[in-house]
Amino acid sequence: MGQKVRKRGTDNVLVDLGFEDAKELTAKATLALKLNRILEERKLTQVEAAELLDMPQSKVSQIKNYKLQNISLERLMQALVALDQRVEILVRASRRQEDPAIAVAI
Repeated sequence: MGQKVRKRGTDNVLVDLGFEDAKELTAKATLALKLNRILEERKLTQVEAAELLDMPQSKVSQIKNYKLQNISLERLMQALVALDQRVEILVRASRRQEDPAIAVAI
């Protein structure tokens, strides 16, 4: 019987699952998580959130369900600004031990 070769995963499950846009989806998910927490804290319905964020209710539903492939990073950032959040972008050279990437911290 042959030995199984274990493939070591990364720290990003979307990369491990083979999503080509895994790093962007991770950034979107992080922003959506923050957005959803704020909407929940404020007890806004999807209809109320859609009006406040100036987007269709169907887009709010996609965000609430983390279906983010058709929602841009820019749109998520604009939604956070509409919720009185400050969104900052930092661009710096990657260190030798780091791959170039998109990273979002909340």
